[in-house]
Amino acid sequence: MELLKQRIIEEGTILSDQVLNLDGLLNHQVDPQLTMEMGKEFAARFRESGITRVVTVESSGIAVGFATAYELGVPLVFARRKKTLLADPDAYCERVPSFTKGIVTDIMLSKRYLSSEDRVLFIDDIIANGDAAKGLIKIIERSGAELIGLGIVIEKSFQAGARTIREQGFRVESLVKIASLTDGTITFLEI
Repeated sequence: MELLKQRIIEEGTILSDQVLNLDGLLNHQVDPQLTMEMGKEFAARFRESGITRVVTVESSGIAVGFATAYELGVPLVFARRKKTLLADPDAYCERVPSFTKGIVTDIMLSKRYLSSEDRVLFIDDIIANGDAAKGLIKIIERSGAELIGLGIVIEKSFQAGARTIREQGFRVESLVKIASLTDGTITFLEI
């Protein structure tokens, strides 16, 4: 997606050779029109796969997950990172480290919203080491649902997350792949 690449160049801030801040685009502020375009692109890539649910992890994946679910005409379910008083005590739960937050958290998904009949598309904003994705994949597998694929807005190809998940046999579709963040420059891979 050339529009997405352009917006990353214009609005992204390189914090190190490992970290790209996209708060103005994905993580703090959301552009509804761009988000809907990303959802349309993911829906087009997975439309023929019989998706019954889109899943994501709170919170940065919710906007693009919603846009994708809307385009596919299916529910969006997101795994929570914080337990609330209303949380399902019998939820699927997995401990995952967060690359950007530098902490380990639990992700939880209610058993009411995922079943063995579901064909799932997992949408996420950025994949680096893939820890959150691996945790949600474990939850999906425990539910008996079929994971059809992952739709990733930005793949940091210089980190192992997406590669490791592909090696496990899962389909990973990325809208943009970043090869490096070296010397204050974003280098993209062609898709």
